[in-house]
Amino acid sequence: MKPHLIVNPASANGRTGRHFDAIARAVRSAVGDFGCSFTERRGHGVQLAREVSRAGANLVVAVGGDGTASEVVDGLMLERAARGVRDDESAFGFISRGTGGDLQRSIGSPVDALGAALVLASPAERIIDLGRVEFVGHEGKPEARHFVNVAGFGIAGRVVQEVERMGKALGGKATFMLASAKALMGWHDQPVRWRIDGGPWNEDRITSFSVCNGRFFGGGMMVAPSARMDDGLFDVTLWKGLGFSDFVLKKGMLYDGSHLRLRNTTTFRGRVVEAEPLGREPVLLDVDGEQPGMLPARFTILGGVLRARAPGGDA
Repeated sequence: MKPHLIVNPASANGRTGRHFDAIARAVRSAVGDFGCSFTERRGHGVQLAREVSRAGANLVVAVGGDGTASEVVDGLMLERAARGVRDDESAFGFISRGTGGDLQRSIGSPVDALGAALVLASPAERIIDLGRVEFVGHEGKPEARHFVNVAGFGIAGRVVQEVERMGKALGGKATFMLASAKALMGWHDQPVRWRIDGGPWNEDRITSFSVCNGRFFGGGMMVAPSARMDDGLFDVTLWKGLGFSDFVLKKGMLYDGSHLRLRNTTTFRGRVVEAEPLGREPVLLDVDGEQPGMLPARFTILGGVLRARAPGGDA
């Protein structure tokens, strides 16, 4: 079977759709003929991934941002579950065309389309972990989805909202920096309780709580410098008392990973993370750069469940 591309034409502020001919030429030069589907709405990537996996595609490639990749992986996992199998023939590939580019950084794939296409052409594959999060959707009903890179709650959920309000014309890092600054203005840490691997509950007021499979989020912030996508564990980063002035004065530390030295930062590792709100205000989620709902939530690592065409080494 030839590879199948699931393309979000609205990604990269619409440039993916406008310049798809160039992307297609790069892919064709590297892998030959391929199939292609275009998403038409949020969530459509899940449906398309299930359909092409069911049809027998052995390489399903997300072309878009982190949200598109997350949808495609969610579809692959849902189709696998529907057939009652742990493994199938569908590997995952990624051509990054999003605003933040965080999965591209975490997984180590090339930025340019030709470089990413050459990775797709390589027979080398990595077996990586995924996260699964069960949460409360915006309509108040239980929902669940898989994530590839980073999920969490607190200010990160507000930042995603700001990014959606602002639009993404400024590009990745600038968009997320401005959205983070806006979200932090007037922010008050939110009360939650949380625990890891069934241990004792902890009550905290948190700025941001990140459950990380990959290392980067928020347009290049190295939130979890030691995270690996193939170790069967989440790296958890908890920020408390981080305000607007900290972001202005210490933002370099957030991007290079040295924030681990700050008193505001605490880290943990584990396989299952549970969290509940303690106040009346909703505590919003960020799941691979999307904002699908709120606490309470349960995050579970799924070790070694995804075959990915991606460079080797730490991710």
